[in-house]
Amino acid sequence: MGQGRVAQAKGATPGNGWPPRVVMRRAGGLRTMEAALIRSGLGPVAGVDEAGRGPCAGPLVVAACLLAPKAYDKLAGLDDSKKLTESVREQLYPVITRLALAWQVVVVPAWEIDSIGIHVANIEGMRRAVAGLGRTPGYVLTDGFRVPGIPVPSLPVIGGDAAAACIAAASILAKVTRDRIMVELDERFPGYGFAAHKGYNTPEHTAALERLGPSSEHRRSWRNVREAAGLRPVAAAEYADAVLADEVLAGAVLVDGAEPDSRVATDPAHAR
Repeated sequence: MGQGRVAQAKGATPGNGWPPRVVMRRAGGLRTMEAALIRSGLGPVAGVDEAGRGPCAGPLVVAACLLAPKAYDKLAGLDDSKKLTESVREQLYPVITRLALAWQVVVVPAWEIDSIGIHVANIEGMRRAVAGLGRTPGYVLTDGFRVPGIPVPSLPVIGGDAAAACIAAASILAKVTRDRIMVELDERFPGYGFAAHKGYNTPEHTAALERLGPSSEHRRSWRNVREAAGLRPVAAAEYADAVLADEVLAGAVLVDGAEPDSRVATDPAHAR
């Protein structure tokens, strides 16, 4: 995807910084952030989210979604994918792919996560997803993490999948894709229960891991997998990844009138 040009919003000049300050209003639900950015001349807005950062098995899946303005009315049931049932996510998936101006799903396999670390894999996956849209967005909203290297203005939003429709749509694309992959892996690697727990560290998964040992889809950089495989621990690297993947921002600002889960990240730690 080409670099594209970034349109300058009204009232914004090189001297007063970029991107310009955008006023958020509570009315509008999940469309609040996109609507504010579009009013400022920064549309269309793409959302980016991931699924599978925490599991010890299976891939990390990252999705980017650029919603058409008319899509919002037909996606009234859109919400954070974790708050929706599997059947509702499956129903929304084809609607999102049909109504989106552009969308892209990137799958980062377990071996690549082990090679570069989960935080770097997450950032790289987000870059790939935006680059693969085939259409340059005017602005990108990412869930939680600042993503260096995106060639347009972007903003990390804490709890973004519950605060912006485009991020919520991306979270559903990522979650449904990953769940389907884990069901397929359950057939390839029977006994682990991948279809049920999706690679997360449930008691059933832990018992199967101890009984069967790690499969090729288990992440060797995870402590429990290394222990099950009889490999030496990598405590320092593991701790660093945990801090980067799960850090909580102390310095975040609330969107005017919004709930605490729609905070916008401002802490410089998220630029790492």
